[in-house]
Amino acid sequence: MDLPSFLWLWRIAAWSMGLSLTAYGVLGLTGWGMWRGRGEGRSRPPWLRPLHLTLGFTLVALVLLLLTVGIVGTLGYYGTLGHSWHLGAGAGVVLLVLASAATGLNLYRLPQGRSLHITINSLLLVGFIAVSLSGWAVVQKYLPGASP
Repeated sequence: MDLPSFLWLWRIAAWSMGLSLTAYGVLGLTGWGMWRGRGEGRSRPPWLRPLHLTLGFTLVALVLLLLTVGIVGTLGYYGTLGHSWHLGAGAGVVLLVLASAATGLNLYRLPQGRSLHITINSLLLVGFIAVSLSGWAVVQKYLPGASP
């Protein structure tokens, strides 16, 4: 496929990745705010948990959109998957985001729910760094003058 016909797809990916990183950062801030308030014995503002949950669901949707765009774009351009370590890094991020959502929604049912949720989200930071670095290498392949 010709690059211009896929330009709209790469724009979706770029925006989705930027919004995913933004959501992850704000989730970290709101999570820290809930943790800090609990540690100090204060009640949290009534808007904080709904905001955290909404951002979490948004992050899940954005990461699944990125997965879809990556698969469609790679199959459309190359005809197969697995041309770089970006596939593994992306799959890892998808799994970590889904695990984070699952633990976050079940904090009170799991004995170590909060610590597991925080650990997964710490690993997610490493995953986002890996997927960003590998994604940058992938983007270079699609630039004019690059060959598949």
